Amino acid sequence: MDKAIYISMTGASQTMRAQTIHAHNMANAGTTGFRADLEQARSMQAFGPGMPSRVFSMAENPASDFSPGALQQTANALDIAVQGEGWIAVQAPDGSEAYTRAGDMSVSPFGELLTGSGLPVLGNNGPVALPPYESVSIGNDGTVSIRELGQGAEVLASIDRIKLVNPGNEQLVKGGDGLFRRADGTDSVADAEVTVVSGYLESSNVNVVDAMVEMINLARSYEMNVKLMQTVQQNSEASARLLQIQ
Repeated sequence: MDKAIYISMTGASQTMRAQTIHAHNMANAGTTGFRADLEQARSMQAFGPGMPSRVFSMAENPASDFSPGALQQTANALDIAVQGEGWIAVQAPDGSEAYTRAGDMSVSPFGELLTGSGLPVLGNNGPVALPPYESVSIGNDGTVSIRELGQGAEVLASIDRIKLVNPGNEQLVKGGDGLFRRADGTDSVADAEVTVVSGYLESSNVNVVDAMVEMINLARSYEMNVKLMQTVQQNSEASARLLQIQ
């Protein structure tokens, strides 16, 4: 079989894979703290009989875009946004430590401080748990303070401190659950240099216009590869007819 069939087939399939990455980014353009996935294509040599003169494309997801999203004011005391570099430590469903920039928090009926997706927020000694309170506030260093039931507005009690870390973006990998973890599988230590601002949320860093333009380009590339497969088939049929004439 002509290598051109394989080359055009892989080109179409890898284009669809790249399209999936950009579609996923587009779907999360409104997700708090979302980090867009990057996509790239590289040429791979096609081995086999004959001269090694043909290559095929391979799409891959090398990393994520760590550029910050815009801050949006919410005036909600439980909403926080990381300022600059850094991450909020949470407990993943499998019990491991993971990191997110999504600071849309809530308190469960059992007093657990949870992210918007229901993950426990980690503190100094495990998940943060709050006793019954009149009001709650989160300081710039992640300290969670409450005004206990029956106490005056001037009486605040520090309950815990949210674990804020900065392992370095080059050390992080994104999992299928959208959470980031250290590539070596270890936990990070709390970093006192990481700060948050209360009453704000960080938006997704997806550039909708760029993603849409790239999806249009990928759609055209897919059509080109499909046409190439059709052309190769036509050439093959024409060659077969010539051999029949002889």
